[in-house]
Amino acid sequence: MDDERLAYLTLTQVPGMGPARLKTLLTTYPSPFGVFSAPFEFLCTLSGFSRAFATAIKETSLEIGRKVFRDASALGVEVLFPDHERFPAQLATIPDPPPVLFAMGDDSLASRPSIAIVGSRDHSSYGGEVCRMLSRTVASHCVVVVSGMARGLDAVAHRAALECGGDTIGVLGNGHGVIYPAANRELYNTVAQRGLLLSEFPPGERPHTGSFPRRNRLISGLARVTVVVEAAGGSGALITAGTALDQGREVMAVPGSILSPVSVGTNRLIRDGAAPVLEPTDLLHHFPEAKPIIQEETFRLALEATLPDTLTPEERHLAELVGRDAVHPDQLAIRCNQPVCEVLALLSALEIAGVVEQCPGQVFRRV
Repeated sequence: MDDERLAYLTLTQVPGMGPARLKTLLTTYPSPFGVFSAPFEFLCTLSGFSRAFATAIKETSLEIGRKVFRDASALGVEVLFPDHERFPAQLATIPDPPPVLFAMGDDSLASRPSIAIVGSRDHSSYGGEVCRMLSRTVASHCVVVVSGMARGLDAVAHRAALECGGDTIGVLGNGHGVIYPAANRELYNTVAQRGLLLSEFPPGERPHTGSFPRRNRLISGLARVTVVVEAAGGSGALITAGTALDQGREVMAVPGSILSPVSVGTNRLIRDGAAPVLEPTDLLHHFPEAKPIIQEETFRLALEATLPDTLTPEERHLAELVGRDAVHPDQLAIRCNQPVCEVLALLSALEIAGVVEQCPGQVFRRV
């Protein structure tokens, strides 16, 4: 790393250094390295600079930047500067752009068409099912799913995208190398290997009160559309929806029961003008370039190859009619021209065999 990049990286780590102050410094001193030789009294005259902040700059050593870079390299994390070819262009235009990013995994994903899917940590079974369905739908059409790596619906969205062979970006509220929450260790490792983990916090930095709102603006900033699946009145997912609106991005919400505390936030979003998500394909309207990862015929053949040999011909035929999207027994009865009672009996046998699973609303889908 050359001296100018090292100086820039060091400046981003000065306590209290935000985008506005950094912009003021780099407008006054086009060379980041030159900032370190600036007279103390002159720094105090800059707009928004207190004597305490000027002191913090003068007391900062380039060794801080070197340590950040060493820590990142040790973890296999790439440091992305704003002029880097793979620095997400959409983040450079948000009101509070990140001065630097740390990326682990496939950083090309950050430049792909993306959708943010967020929601409550403590969600209902309905919310989990809808979140899984939405994530699978868009991810299977080459749209990258972005979320915040939290427990609950964030984790559901990431896993569902990976399960169908799609791509996902996890935006961290802490530095790489810190796994929070600890229960997401396996998910953290999987996303790092098969997707992208992105953060503006240096490696090793632990989460704190203000880190999650800052993370949320990156989630919405990366995405063309932000979808809130479930959110209680004070949910952090609503902060993400707010940052999306501030950034001029589209916000959608999943309607829920007016009796459900985790649907209070989403129902209010819809009341206030957010577009409701009534079916998974509603999301694809925002991505005209979306295309299926695999053709349905290929998918059908792949499913046939995984069916147990112990199935009867009737069970096998019905299993082939149940696809990735949940379907009601009444529809299956029409497709195979059989009474509903017989279809239900076959579905029970397939469920016992681990071929299908029943979802809320008495609908079934392939496992």
